[in-house]
Amino acid sequence: MKTVLITGCSSGFGLDTARYFLERDWNVIATMRTPNADVLPQSERLRVLALDVTDAASIAAAVQAAGPIDVLVNNAGVGMLGALEGQHIDHVRDIFETNTIGTIAMTQAVLPQFRERQSGVVINVTSSVTLKSLPLLAVYTGSKAAVNAFTESLALELKPFNIRAHLVLPGRAPETSFGQNAQRRMSSSIPEAYAPLAQSIFAEWAKAEGPVTYAKDVAEAVWRAATDAGSPMRIAGGADAQALLPAA
Repeated sequence: MKTVLITGCSSGFGLDTARYFLERDWNVIATMRTPNADVLPQSERLRVLALDVTDAASIAAAVQAAGPIDVLVNNAGVGMLGALEGQHIDHVRDIFETNTIGTIAMTQAVLPQFRERQSGVVINVTSSVTLKSLPLLAVYTGSKAAVNAFTESLALELKPFNIRAHLVLPGRAPETSFGQNAQRRMSSSIPEAYAPLAQSIFAEWAKAEGPVTYAKDVAEAVWRAATDAGSPMRIAGGADAQALLPAA
């Protein structure tokens, strides 16, 4: 019976991915900043641990408590909407600390056990905005694009040790709270010059139609990366994201 550790399981993609693996008889270590086992089904194969991926001590404690794992899913992330000119640089650093440095730090923490066993899988969840840029998302896109480049290089670095690294790229996911959370992080002092652009973008997003990404799409993509050694390094997490990926 294999074990997966998933970050950011309190809601959204992480929560559905934890449920997906539990339903398929894996041991699941679901981590979140404030542990809440009530959001997941009761199971002897489930452990819920506290984890803040921006805190080195929290990472060390969670990895030690988790023990041996077979798959790491770096899903924890935060969003930011707004014109760069109006963003406080401390908020920018916060985004990169969670989305980029947090992913790198978690990966670094589990690699020794993967290398010693000559097996393991690292799956990093990023975003389809790294495939098609959108306005008002420069900081968020930058933080996720950095993870894409990191993962692509890491996959080559780990290949001699029989360790796989994959990217899962979700598209637009209206059923999650991600968009609302990102908009709450938007600077209240957005420069007046950018207000017409912001209003038009929000109106366009509100009436957007066509394929979207559901949380189950992402869970299925993560499962594929975890269980299929022949899966591509980049896997779309939804129909809209799939349309943006170059043909294999």
